[in-house]
Amino acid sequence: MTQENAISINNLSKIYAGGKQALDDVSFNVPKGSIFGLLGPNGAGKSTLINILAGLVNKTSGSAEICGFDIHENPRNAKLNIGIVPQEIVFDPFFTPAETLELVAGLYGVPKAERKTMDLLRAVHLEDKAHAYSRTLSGGMKRRLLVAKAMVHSPPVIILDEPTAGVDIELRQQLWDYVVSLNKQGVTVVLTTHYLEEAEQLCDRIAIINHGKLIANKPTAELVGMAREKIVLLTLDRDIETAPQHDAFEKSQLISPNILEISYNKDRMNAGEILSVVQALGLSIVDVTTKEADLEDVFLNLTSDKMKAA
Repeated sequence: MTQENAISINNLSKIYAGGKQALDDVSFNVPKGSIFGLLGPNGAGKSTLINILAGLVNKTSGSAEICGFDIHENPRNAKLNIGIVPQEIVFDPFFTPAETLELVAGLYGVPKAERKTMDLLRAVHLEDKAHAYSRTLSGGMKRRLLVAKAMVHSPPVIILDEPTAGVDIELRQQLWDYVVSLNKQGVTVVLTTHYLEEAEQLCDRIAIINHGKLIANKPTAELVGMAREKIVLLTLDRDIETAPQHDAFEKSQLISPNILEISYNKDRMNAGEILSVVQALGLSIVDVTTKEADLEDVFLNLTSDKMKAA
């Protein structure tokens, strides 16, 4: 692995007892200092991959390195270089947040003088709950406590597995602000999320896994550029009863009696040609709005294509 990669995964496979293949020959690198998105449908293999990196699941074949340390040959150093924020909310109800962070820091061998318990609680907006029982915290607070737990040993890599699931918008924004601030300090962030707009806004690069296989691994802007379908909203000069159909259209539907939404394949047509087709069908257009493709379009295209092929 070169120094430019925080995580290097090579030909990683996992077959569970019973024959289920969760990962199938997956290879990719996570560049140092990046925010890297790991996306895929439920059951795609994301959590298995994360659990292998965390040392909770044994790989069947292949290799993985964290900051140059092989997870099989040098598991202790590999674990010291990574912090994991799990998807499930796991906490001890009889410990306070401060006690929880002190305990976890001790398990990682962090000397008392070097622990940053209150700094971490302040960073995740839990300073005022430092000495309250963890069972009294809200769901969003418990998630933020998990982030603080993952950072007690100051790892250079942090993995967040669906960290904003069930968290309200304000708390999500606070969490992302903290993640971005960590990244600016040099921490490499690996993120899984079902909120695709978050991945599009935050991630420098995105890998997509489906049925245990890596089906995409590109810079975010390049991945969004892969969207084949584009949409135009056309305001007509009169109301119509049914949406016109044409071979040039992927889909045509009425949003209101005088607003027509047309989807088309940008590889076959451009917006001007679509407008010409509509006018040739006897309709007059008074306004045009285009919708740019986003990550959700790409994600659905890639995963549905693979599902059909599977």
